[in-house]
Formats: sequence, C-alpha cells, structure tokens
Amino acid sequence: MKDVAIVLDHRPGALADLGETLGRAGISVEGGGVWTFDGAAVAHFLFADDAPVEPVLAAAGFRVLAEREVVTVRLRQEEPGQLGKIARRMADAGVNIEVQYSDHDHQLILVVDDLARGLEVARTWTAAS
Repeated sequence: MKDVAIVLDHRPGALADLGETLGRAGISVEGGGVWTFDGAAVAHFLFADDAPVEPVLAAAGFRVLAEREVVTVRLRQEEPGQLGKIARRMADAGVNIEVQYSDHDHQLILVVDDLARGLEVARTWTAAS
C-alpha cells in the first residue's frame, strides 16, 4: 500500500472533485483523511501500490506532494494505550512518525521517515502480539 499526499483547494467541493476524479479512474481509497490548517488543505489517502494515482490526479489539475510506502500495524483495540506503545517503540528505534491514520480494515497506517526501521519495529510488534 502507498500513502499519497495531495494538496486540495480550501473550498467547498474540493474533496468531491478529488473523489469523483478517482472514481472515474476506477481508483479506490483504502483509508486516510483531509486536514486543514491555516488556510491550506492536505489529504493523505491510502491506495493499492499499483493504482495510478499521481498521473490521474495530475491530469485533473491536482498537486501530488508525495507517494510513499507505509507501515501497517494491527492494534489490539480492546487494550488501552496501544497507540502510545507502538509510537514509543518507533521513537526508541529512532523512527519519526510523520503521518498516522487508519485504513478501512481498522489497521494503523504510519508514514515514517525511515521505512526500513519502521517495518522492522512493526514486524517485532506483530510477532509479539
């Protein structure tokens, strides 16, 4: 899976335009969200690795900031403190979490600054679960 960061106009209908563009291209969003801050809007959405997101959105006039692989982890939802625990393990390994959200399958999605180390932390986490 990959995270795609997309700049959106901060106006009514911008998200609808994005969703309609993706839909016409047959591209499904697997998770993510949109955040606005100080008059700017940025979306981070999760897509299948082979989805041609960037060319489709660029052709429609959207600005794609980045496409990055993600770390996927399943948390034990019934156990409070899971987010803090996995975030602490990432931090202790020197991994900075740059983006965090959930996918449609209730998995934690992390965009990190060191993918190899982040994946290793996730493997260790999963093995211990």
